Amino acid sequence: MQEYILRRILQAIPILVGISIVSFSIVIFAPGDPLATMYPPYMLQKIDQEMVRHEMGLDQPLPIQYLSMINKLITGKLYSFSERRLVMESIAERLPTTISLGALSLLISVILSIPIATISATKQQSWIDGIIDVGSLIGISLPSFWVSLVAILIFSEKLKLLPSSGLRPIGAQSYNFFEMLPYLIMPVSMLTLMCLPGLMRYARAGMIEVMREDYIRTARGKGLTQRIITYRHALKNAMLPVVTEIGLLIPWLFGGTAIIETIFSLPGLGRLGVKAALGRDYPVILTINLLVACLTILSGILTDIAYSILDPRIRQG
Repeated sequence: MQEYILRRILQAIPILVGISIVSFSIVIFAPGDPLATMYPPYMLQKIDQEMVRHEMGLDQPLPIQYLSMINKLITGKLYSFSERRLVMESIAERLPTTISLGALSLLISVILSIPIATISATKQQSWIDGIIDVGSLIGISLPSFWVSLVAILIFSEKLKLLPSSGLRPIGAQSYNFFEMLPYLIMPVSMLTLMCLPGLMRYARAGMIEVMREDYIRTARGKGLTQRIITYRHALKNAMLPVVTEIGLLIPWLFGGTAIIETIFSLPGLGRLGVKAALGRDYPVILTINLLVACLTILSGILTDIAYSILDPRIRQG
């Protein structure tokens, strides 16, 4: 297993290099000028634009710009164009919010999806299965930004039950979990709504497939109860598709939080990425893209390890 992990890490190096080149090319050739977003029009006429571009390194050839950014990123000396501070400081400041949102929503989704999918799979063609199936389809179809706006309208504007934006009360000097909890309810619920339907369908499909296996029929022939067959013999093997979906959701949540953090005005990594894209902040965009790429590769490695734990045949192979 150690050799496999080392091989995967070595294979990831050229992938990350390719992603960095593509990301850099996209942001460089995209329409817009960083100076135009950093300074209002009347200021652009007063500053020495060539000098500012030289300070930012934008007057150098593109290969030199790319190598300079990568070198500064590796050494931790890459500065944001707009905030004029280290990119890693900005990311470290906002990363806990994004991790909290993603981890809570993913945890709730896994806890809810497995028992719901098990009930649906063991009661196929029943009215319960029909309701769960229709509910998951509705959850997949609903756009998250629209549901978020409706939730704000109902629970914040009409009922006055939950705050509509921010992460803590105005004037609070520190982050206290119990003070933050009302601010997290709607964002976490929206992210859970984005994750839960897909997990439910994967878990249900896996459970249905496993329940048709020969060893399940053998267990029934031995007189074991349906509860023991489902939870002791079938559930573990049915989790393989769920593990795959979780591995895909972990990096996807970083993109999903961009919508939620923007709507609910949360100081997270997704909102930082949106701000950087609108402001043509090349260093921040490049760093976030590489961070998500690293997370995707790490998620794939962890998924393979989880596979080997759930199914010894994979580990032996």
